[in-house]
Amino acid sequence: MEISKQQYEYALDRIEELLPLVTDETSADDKNSIELTIVSDIVETYEKVHYPIAKPTIGELISLAIEEKGMTQKELAKELGISPSRVSDYINGRAEPTLRIASAICVILGIAPAAMMGL
Repeated sequence: MEISKQQYEYALDRIEELLPLVTDETSADDKNSIELTIVSDIVETYEKVHYPIAKPTIGELISLAIEEKGMTQKELAKELGISPSRVSDYINGRAEPTLRIASAICVILGIAPAAMMGL
């Protein structure tokens, strides 16, 4: 079933109305709780089709992890035993790390190997 933009917008508005009425203590068979589940499913279905979230690139993963660790590209390069320009190539998508380097990046930056592999 295709969900229209109008149905999606109605569901969003209805969620805002229902949220104050449904708490953690609200029974799962409460009519507001049931309706909130239904309209939430409508919103999720519409957004998966119309606003898909792309998986981050290897470069984006590395860049974000470097920032979160408070490191610089130069520091990462030193730990990896490669040149800073090579790290820049990975971040900017000009090159992909070898399996050995990708594994080391995951360990150093705390990136899940599955994420690095695009899974």
